[in-house]
Amino acid sequence: MIDNPPPCPKCSCEYTYEMNALVVCPECGHEWAPAMSGADGSDVGGERIVKDAVGNVLRDGDSVVVVKALRVKGSPSGIKAGTKVRSIRLVDGVDGHDIDCRIDGFGAMQLKSGVVKKA
Repeated sequence: MIDNPPPCPKCSCEYTYEMNALVVCPECGHEWAPAMSGADGSDVGGERIVKDAVGNVLRDGDSVVVVKALRVKGSPSGIKAGTKVRSIRLVDGVDGHDIDCRIDGFGAMQLKSGVVKKA
């Protein structure tokens, strides 16, 4: 629950209230999802923030380095720590996998941002 709901972005009314997951303006009837704090990687101002294992903000096209060895299903050897991955793409993946990339020798993969650091 939001302690102080934000004013309406359309009419600037200060008397907004929360209804389920939305914030509602009683004057103009506008409904919207409130912007979250961003500390947990949620939306801030319409842009999703994704941080790596050490807290650096990641963007599309960045290069990252894998910080711990990862097992890959169907592969006899996994991805070794220190493997560099170029030109990542941030996605809303399944089960916390928010980086879409291509790794040499493995092909297209999705990684969690907690196992990489910005190069």
